[in-house]
Amino acid sequence: MSELVTGDAVVLGLRPARLPSRALAAAIDLAVVFFVFILISVVVGIASVTLDEAAVAAITVALFLLVLIGGPIAVETLSHGRSLGKLACGLRVVRDDGGPIRFRHALVRGAMGAVEILMTFGAVACIASLVSARGRRLGDVFAGTLVVRERVAARGSAALPPPPPWLVGRFSQLDLSAVPDELWLAVRQYLTRMHQLDPGVGGSIAGRLADELVARTGIVPPQGIPAAAFLAAVVHERQARDARRAFARVSPVVGPVAAGGSGAPAVSGAPLATAPSGSPGASAASGSPAIPVPGDGARREAEGPGGVGGSSGGFAPPG
Repeated sequence: MSELVTGDAVVLGLRPARLPSRALAAAIDLAVVFFVFILISVVVGIASVTLDEAAVAAITVALFLLVLIGGPIAVETLSHGRSLGKLACGLRVVRDDGGPIRFRHALVRGAMGAVEILMTFGAVACIASLVSARGRRLGDVFAGTLVVRERVAARGSAALPPPPPWLVGRFSQLDLSAVPDELWLAVRQYLTRMHQLDPGVGGSIAGRLADELVARTGIVPPQGIPAAAFLAAVVHERQARDARRAFARVSPVVGPVAAGGSGAPAVSGAPLATAPSGSPGASAASGSPAIPVPGDGARREAEGPGGVGGSSGGFAPPG
């Protein structure tokens, strides 16, 4: 396990790829690249029969640069570090801080790879990977990248802390459509690990995430509410909406039986006649079991036994 610390003092647990898996991924990539290079060379050779030797040599050099060097650079740039061989072996190239690579990282890796892999038949890359503590070759050192394993054993996800009871349902009318998935992921990661962070660092992260949520949703959090509690309440509201949508999709559509005893259900658009909820014999009088309201169970569970909301433990912001 390699511990990388981001600018927010958050430790990232990454598993660097070792030499066997990297060598297998490189062999797959080289096989594909050389196959494409030979195929294009045959086609170009047939088309350039009438050209002189100088033109053929120039075309060969151009093909070498474009296919054997430019091809891997383009693939790693477009796939954010996942070539065909790395995809087959479950590997990915990331930056030293764990972020996705860009064109400049792929360019440095490809230029150095032409020297330490193609020209030395991989000897320099193997030696550098064996010497490095994180299995990096020279191209990774100069580019500031790291090849990590993506297929690792799944761990149980930590539960999100419940929001304060007085904030449950406070943001039911909030528009969350403009919040990207990356921001939701960052908020969830903070909430599950906020008690492991330094109070000062955790408070600054929570404030920044809360400001981003406010900018995306246009709502101002209540005065005196900690940023961590505000984040927990908004995430709880999104989870409640997802649960209601999920229950609505799986609940069957039940219609009243048509008059005359034919047994055919009425038109789906017809309204259902329901008895008042306070009447003691509402379900028995209708002659059919009561139809559950989608999402009612999730809402009751969130409200708690007192109907106010939250768990008995409440929310304890880091401090």
